[in-house]
Amino acid sequence: MEQNKAGKKQLKINGSMLVLLCALGIVVGVFTFLNKNFFSYTNMVNVFVAASLVGLVAIGETYLIIAGLNDLSPGSVAAFSGVLAAILTSNFGLNFGLSVIITIVVASLAGLFNAWMVSKIKLQPFIATLVTQAVFRGLAYIICDGKPVAVTNETFINLGKARVGGSSGIPVTVILLIIAFLIFGFILARTRFGRSIYAIGGNVDAARLAGLKPNKVIVITYLLMSCLCALGGTILAARMNSGQPAACVNLEFDAITAVILGGVSFNGGIGNMMGTFLGVILIQAFNTGLTMVQVPTFWQYVARGLLLLAALTIDYLRKANREKKLLQDSMKNL
Repeated sequence: MEQNKAGKKQLKINGSMLVLLCALGIVVGVFTFLNKNFFSYTNMVNVFVAASLVGLVAIGETYLIIAGLNDLSPGSVAAFSGVLAAILTSNFGLNFGLSVIITIVVASLAGLFNAWMVSKIKLQPFIATLVTQAVFRGLAYIICDGKPVAVTNETFINLGKARVGGSSGIPVTVILLIIAFLIFGFILARTRFGRSIYAIGGNVDAARLAGLKPNKVIVITYLLMSCLCALGGTILAARMNSGQPAACVNLEFDAITAVILGGVSFNGGIGNMMGTFLGVILIQAFNTGLTMVQVPTFWQYVARGLLLLAALTIDYLRKANREKKLLQDSMKNL
């Protein structure tokens, strides 16, 4: 009986992955038809490089959404982090490694602030993180007087350009992204902490009665998100050769769209990192394709909004299907 259930669950997971792969194939096929350079090696590498920032944020959003939370501040925290790292290395002449550590520590305050608002004063995550979004976007402008900060540190610049295997090799940023997905995917799927995230997202009261500490999980997941944002913002600054206070606008919406497309339920308790990874590549391929076929910028916003709507609609249909099956199973047991 248990083996049969496990087999059905695995089949369902594989079915979701198959749908994602088919959707990715359709996107690649359509844009390759419209622009033959879309499916070139160079452009595919560029897609993965561009996905490095969204991917890191999507990892954090996966943890949060499975736990029944969310975060609207990643774009602001990433922009702030890129500016801060650029200031520390260029204006103060600090070592790049030390600058990254300081940037991550300072950015982690955003995670602690979010966790405090959600767990202590019981604000809804949507409202709490909207506050942090505004605060850190403002701080990003304040610390640089509203002007981009040029990156002059060679090690910093090389982070955005370095490749393994020569000029046509794989960018270091892509390797870092894949390593991050593997590590955090393992933690989510194979550790006690990962199981506690699923439990809290499924039913927070039941999880508390089982001896779990929801507030502790909230703090850790929000801290993880802010640290990933700091790393992503630093990588973006390296790629752009400057810290930009206006960067990463709507980053969180791309990340959330990728996570929901990847099969993570917006209601919490369901999802996996592999689905998120495919969702990230799908949305980045979609965004890159729109640019390559010269869709006007304003229409790109419309297309991304419709993609988010599609992701939420699919999530709603998944939820309705799960509830229908649960009802049918309960009726069978009567």
